[in-house]
Amino acid sequence: MQYPLQERIGNPDLFVGRKKEFRNVDKWLANIPKRLSKSRVILARRKSGKTAFVQRIFNLLWSADGDVIPFYFEITENKIWYPQLAVNYYRAFASQTISFMERDEALVRKPLSLEKIREYGVSKSIPLFVDDVDLLIKENRPNGMHGLMWDTACGAPHQFADVYDRRLLVILDEFQYLVPYVYPDPYFQTAPIETLPGSFHHLSESKIAPMLVTGSYVSWLIDICGKYLQAGRLTKWRINPYLTSDEGLQAVYKYAESLNEPVTNETALLINKLCMSDPFFIACVMQSNWENRDLMSEKGVIDAFDYEITDRDSMMSGTWNEYIQLTLQKINDRHAKNMLLYLSKHSDRYWTHRELKKELQIDLDLNVIHKKLLLLVEADVIEWGRSDIDFRGLQDGTLNLILRNRFEKEISGFVPDLKQEANEQIRELQKDKKRLQGKLNNLSGQFAEYQLFMSFRSKKRFALSEYFSGVTDKTQLNIIDVKQRITLQRENGKRMELDVTAESDCGRVVVVEVKKWKTPVGKNIVEDFVDKLAVYARQIPDNTILPAFLSLGGFREDARQLCEKHGIGTAERIVFF
Repeated sequence: MQYPLQERIGNPDLFVGRKKEFRNVDKWLANIPKRLSKSRVILARRKSGKTAFVQRIFNLLWSADGDVIPFYFEITENKIWYPQLAVNYYRAFASQTISFMERDEALVRKPLSLEKIREYGVSKSIPLFVDDVDLLIKENRPNGMHGLMWDTACGAPHQFADVYDRRLLVILDEFQYLVPYVYPDPYFQTAPIETLPGSFHHLSESKIAPMLVTGSYVSWLIDICGKYLQAGRLTKWRINPYLTSDEGLQAVYKYAESLNEPVTNETALLINKLCMSDPFFIACVMQSNWENRDLMSEKGVIDAFDYEITDRDSMMSGTWNEYIQLTLQKINDRHAKNMLLYLSKHSDRYWTHRELKKELQIDLDLNVIHKKLLLLVEADVIEWGRSDIDFRGLQDGTLNLILRNRFEKEISGFVPDLKQEANEQIRELQKDKKRLQGKLNNLSGQFAEYQLFMSFRSKKRFALSEYFSGVTDKTQLNIIDVKQRITLQRENGKRMELDVTAESDCGRVVVVEVKKWKTPVGKNIVEDFVDKLAVYARQIPDNTILPAFLSLGGFREDARQLCEKHGIGTAERIVFF
């Protein structure tokens, strides 16, 4: 896997889950070469992972070097002059297409100039590049035909696919920003070109260069698509901002490992539960600026969680406050906030404006209440039902927490005790230890080494026999240092790696080999481990090594006998509690 497009998520390993979404999109991508895929629009609220998802699609297609050329372009939340956007768009398209054909990652990160694109077109006999650049350079002047420039740029992917019988995927991130930020004059003195999304009216029907469009303001994006890309030219695809419970727990482990942030297997479960498997929320808690952050204790997790929701300077609260400020400007009155809060707290059903008037004792005309509800829909903070009078709060627990913290005192006269509610959630979670053990075991195939590492580090005092069978030395250990993936080098230069080591203050050092295979390990694998132990023993002659082997796929009989011979403890699962 290659990553020519630098993903917003940062370390690519932090991308977790989305298996259901990829099963869906993989079928759609597979049909592009057959000209069967219709353009799509991804509908999901801000910080739901849309950008990470579409950027990963780009990198997967680029790495596959298959029949589909990916093109990614982000429309930014900044004012831009019409012809400048045209040039930026065309440079990105041409450079990414050349990058794909030449297998040159650098051209994705640093687009070619128009002149370099033209030179490439001449050298590779691609006259379309030459003609397009000539037009863009010619018209890129004051009072030029800037409309022609934009038409050339936005239509370039479809035309390239048509002329050269190729297939492209056009990924347009944050499509709604085409409306308020593109200006016909370089000094932004006139009104922006609100109809610009209409440029993609006919392009959205392309089967040789279909579009994948995203936006962070769902109602706004739907309105734009309905107004300028009529007749359902883009298939609506709603993406849940939350991962599955297992995927969320994986995300906690991934962030803990990448950030070198100490957690225990138990607190990893708590973080995932409180954050509702929301990867952005998990990232905020894991990187929280809470001054007493301690994610190895139950209290520390709750404190970090509460800080991210309630403190205006936190990453989580700051991001959502910005969103709320932008979306609630039209409805900044007590009745609208009251209805928003109520619908968010009772999002399990749809409510009519008549029911809300009665339930909340709102002293307003029904028509006025209905108009306020429609404004809340436009603000992307509630949903509209099938009927024109049905409304429901977003089934979005993260947003609900922010809204409650922000408005509950104003509306209900009291501040919600989120810490107390978190404690109640944790007590419910801890009632069924067997189920928690099973949840951790389900992830062992991917995170066994890291889970064992964290368990040693958090437990600190234990006998190795609590984890492994066949251990002859059952001395209680007091762990002072735990490490992962220690590199060794033999005299002949061969490099080896120890998976997990844990040093006790008594001079004993636990050394564990971890195999996550589904099949049993054989004698030769154990012999390799014994070889590593001998090399390591020569490096620490004053210490006593306590060896152990964790094999999730089990042991063949000859391997188990060899472990017994060398005093190596064995286990096929991790004990957490």
